Amino acid sequence: MAMATDLSGRVVVVTGASSGFGAALARRLSALGARLVLAARRMDRLEALRTELGRPESDLRVYPVDVADAASTAKFVESALADFGGIDVLINNAGLARGFSRFVDNDEQDWREMIEANVMGLMRVTRAFLPCLLARGLGDIVHVGSVAGVQPYANGAAYCASKAAVEAFAQALRLELAGTGIRQLVIEPGMAETEFSEVRFHGDRERAKKVYEGMMPLSADDVAECIVFALTRPAHVSLQTLLLMPTAQARVDVVSRRP
Repeated sequence: MAMATDLSGRVVVVTGASSGFGAALARRLSALGARLVLAARRMDRLEALRTELGRPESDLRVYPVDVADAASTAKFVESALADFGGIDVLINNAGLARGFSRFVDNDEQDWREMIEANVMGLMRVTRAFLPCLLARGLGDIVHVGSVAGVQPYANGAAYCASKAAVEAFAQALRLELAGTGIRQLVIEPGMAETEFSEVRFHGDRERAKKVYEGMMPLSADDVAECIVFALTRPAHVSLQTLLLMPTAQARVDVVSRRP
């Protein structure tokens, strides 16, 4: 019987690690002994997470990065590779939704912010770390997509388009990586209660809370657990796509809510 992949000592990069899925992943991966490269825009939160995890600097470092900015990304990747000598796993978690309205009423700046982070940023980080993974001849890339990429919905056209782009990019890259030993997972969460809706609604917490009223959404830890499951499968087993929904959500626009 093939053995599960041991993450102890493996170098794992997590972007968008300051909250939500990224922070939950950091906690789970740390418990498994992975060496962590945690990056995000909010360094205060990353520093608090580093203190919480209590790992030595040789096993956990935090870096400022805005994946939507090419110079910021290049500096981050250069520093991470210099500090760790290479990586084994890349988790592209950084991204956001911004705005929820009819397409004709959208703010173009919201489009730009989502496309730059969700698409350009994800591809930019992947390309920067890919040579290291190719040189090692094994490893994992995880893209945090969304159900929105495969089940588009009204009032979220630009966000849905950005996540559909992640799906197409991953499928094309998978063909290029055939035979390299590198696995690639796209995880597509449905409704998950993190800061996602608060960011989408430009900080309107009351509106964000209403999204999850009367139902039990996924938690950040639920999503992190599924990603870790995929990463720990034996090397010959590749979970390529994982659509993850709360039981109350049958489809992106069909949600059972308690009165």
